[in-house]
Amino acid sequence: MAFGRNLVHCKREHSIALENFLMTPLALNCFLQLAIGFAIAGAVASAYQAFVSRPPSFALLQQGPTPEGFAAVPLLVFTAPFIIMRNTLRSGAPEPQRFQFVMMATVLAGFWSLMSGTFIVLTLQALGILA
Repeated sequence: MAFGRNLVHCKREHSIALENFLMTPLALNCFLQLAIGFAIAGAVASAYQAFVSRPPSFALLQQGPTPEGFAAVPLLVFTAPFIIMRNTLRSGAPEPQRFQFVMMATVLAGFWSLMSGTFIVLTLQALGILA
């Protein structure tokens, strides 16, 4: 058995120039803020679920003008991307979801995550934690 004979297909015929794949600093910053927003959404949602033994949902706003209802607003502001994606992926519908609905929910959750990530990064910069 000769293992090294037929490896011609593994060689690259053309090299790929890395300068074609560089990200601008603004694009990298936006990508990191998006990732931070999704990470914070997941972390806050998991902490809430660990604390009260049920997942967060938008039904927390249906409690009316009570202290619990007002306390749910900041929680839902930061966990909304997680809740939107969780509800989209676990819809429970017997038929497959339409592509447009899933794409719209993904764009909404991504934009919301970008905005919450931007808020977190700007807050950390204002406090002097990030440079």
